[in-house]
Amino acid sequence: MVTIVRPDAPPHRTSRSLAGLAVATWGVGGVALLLGEAVWRLSETVVTILRREGLTPAEGVAFAGWVVLIVYIEGYRAFQKRFSPRVVARALHLADHPRPLHVALAPLYCMALIHAPRRRLITSWLLVAGIVGIILLVRALPPVYRAIIDGGVVCALAWGTAVMVVFFGRALAGAPMPVPPDLPGEEAPADAEGLEGPRSVSARRV
Repeated sequence: MVTIVRPDAPPHRTSRSLAGLAVATWGVGGVALLLGEAVWRLSETVVTILRREGLTPAEGVAFAGWVVLIVYIEGYRAFQKRFSPRVVARALHLADHPRPLHVALAPLYCMALIHAPRRRLITSWLLVAGIVGIILLVRALPPVYRAIIDGGVVCALAWGTAVMVVFFGRALAGAPMPVPPDLPGEEAPADAEGLEGPRSVSARRV
């Protein structure tokens, strides 16, 4: 039996060299460490405030509702549907197309803060600026409200980090990512809700 392979069909990579695996791991691991460090710091703040201040029943309900809301909006819709798989997709692309500067700055590369379409670069850097601004605003809130908000953020960040690790493991096993890596010169399509439609990285030319 002869298998015919179309010359225009992109290869589906299921294995990489040790160097490529190290590059991808550095990219994904660096992002995971950044998120994990934020989770650790915020968790300490939340626990300290809650032990000192406590929560009333109404504040407890507000806390629970806030956690559910932000985990859905940020953890599921933002991280699981877009950010986390894109980090992995870009890490895999970098592993297959390494450049010294990009490899050295792999976590920034994977977060699309460098070497991405202009629109993606603007969005990514505005997101970073927005996060910094929110952090400064939250610090000015009364302790209990700060603990409530930070507690929800901790859950969303932890969700996003865990999902990213799962995506990475699946990608190393050969599964395609549901979003493209967003490279310069490429336009990512949007669906009716303005979110990127599911497209396999292996189905795009790089």
